[in-house]
Amino acid sequence: MRKCVVVALLSLLPLVPAVSHADAYHAKPKLVVILVIDQFRGDYLDRYRSDFKTPSGFNLFLNRGAHFTDCYYDYANTMTAPGHSTIGTGAYTDGHGISLNEWWDLKRSTTHPVSSVEDERYAVVGDPDSKDVGASPRNQLASTVGDEVVLASGGKSKLFGISLKDRAAILTSGHASNGAFWLDHASGKFVTSTYWATELPPWAQAFNNSGRAAQALHEAGAQPGHFYEEVGATPASVTYLLDFAKSLVSGEQMGHHDTTDVLTISISSTDILGHKVGPDAPEQRAMIDAIDVDLNDFFTWLDKHVDGGMANVWVALSGDHGVAPVPAVAAKEGMPATPFSSPKLIAALEVSLNKRYSPGKSTKYILGGELPYIQIDPRAFTALKITEAEAEQTVADMLPDALESTLPPAPEGVSQTRLPPRPLIRRTYTRLQMAAGQIPATDEGRLVLHSYSPNGGWYVMLAPGMYEMASASGTNHFTPYSYDRHVPLDLFGSAFIPGTYHDRVAPIDIASTLASLLRVNQPSAAAGRVLTMAIRPEPAASSRTPIKVAPAK
Repeated sequence: MRKCVVVALLSLLPLVPAVSHADAYHAKPKLVVILVIDQFRGDYLDRYRSDFKTPSGFNLFLNRGAHFTDCYYDYANTMTAPGHSTIGTGAYTDGHGISLNEWWDLKRSTTHPVSSVEDERYAVVGDPDSKDVGASPRNQLASTVGDEVVLASGGKSKLFGISLKDRAAILTSGHASNGAFWLDHASGKFVTSTYWATELPPWAQAFNNSGRAAQALHEAGAQPGHFYEEVGATPASVTYLLDFAKSLVSGEQMGHHDTTDVLTISISSTDILGHKVGPDAPEQRAMIDAIDVDLNDFFTWLDKHVDGGMANVWVALSGDHGVAPVPAVAAKEGMPATPFSSPKLIAALEVSLNKRYSPGKSTKYILGGELPYIQIDPRAFTALKITEAEAEQTVADMLPDALESTLPPAPEGVSQTRLPPRPLIRRTYTRLQMAAGQIPATDEGRLVLHSYSPNGGWYVMLAPGMYEMASASGTNHFTPYSYDRHVPLDLFGSAFIPGTYHDRVAPIDIASTLASLLRVNQPSAAAGRVLTMAIRPEPAASSRTPIKVAPAK
């Protein structure tokens, strides 16, 4: 009986080998996977822990990895593009420059806001019917940990990024990647841009030609033409993405080189579905349970297709942002949760600005854009010889009353029943204040300063009340509150001590920790700390082979 137990224990040893001197220069580990799950709030892994039945899905991290329960973004612009950029670069928006998914840049376009990765200098590759412009990491002003591995190895290491979303594939992997791949929204084909290549690699073209997209449509019960929206909101899209990841690993021989390779994967499906149903819906729980099964399949596959198996693979797991409950769900429990209308807010703001600056006219002063930023049209104000400082401060001062004007009259007198919550704008911050650091020295002030970017021209940043959102249905994320900033941070691999850690950590710590362990430079704007509490001690110097030094002559 004892012999059987010993044999069983020995069979587990390859999964967690004795730690040795690790560095990317000598392919230790063979492969690093940075896995981001979109709109994956930090409490999900423990909340649904009893659901996870597979040994190598989420339990890879929960049972055999370093699991941090308290990982929070330290900025206020909790959106997809800045989140992925933050994980890759180890910096916040004030370091990497990505503030939103898209913003107005009047030097590049006066007809539409440009996306965080849009680049009209390049063309889409992989779907001749695509009507999208090309993409690149041009707006990302910092290097990623993957970039630093490629630089350190003199280009020998391979770096790739994949996702259903272009921004998620591009911004996590970085500038020096060998390729980034994302979905054409209509067809479901994986595409790239001429920033990387003039045609898809043969393995990617073979995947697109394999009929796998049609299979995913069938599994999702969707019709052709809206692959991203319809298939993307189902577990079929997760399997589809990870099947593409397998084709990439095989086609590029990832994990079979003399230096460490890096692969970034972002699962977008939880975000596509989550906006519709919210974090508490059974559909979202079913999606998370399905991801567990798909990750188990993927990591089991990697164990057979990387030199040395999973013993030579490190995986970092996180999310690009959290999410708020659907307002009706939170309000039912007594929270002051309520939606408000962003279009109505902008319309009311325009009325107030016209009343002050152009009575009787309908001048357009606000460009719009994504919250939490209100982007101002400088052309309208400069025509009136109004400075940026005055324009931004005026908008900031008008915002609370503008929102109030969109609401029904507040009830008067003493109520005998609980009144419905009423949305409000708690604070506003102008771009010039953020740029000059003239922000209150509070915890929220620090979050706001980390959210600064010159992108978007003139703007004002707002903070609504807690559990309030600009969404007519479903839910959203964009606030400085903990539910939007809370994401997982989990690490698996030979370098890490398994266990649950309650230290307060941040997503920027992932890049710093990996860079330190791989012995490469920190990314150019990295601000994270090395998570030494979860790192295995390296062998003592005395246990290493001694270096023989010739005697001096």
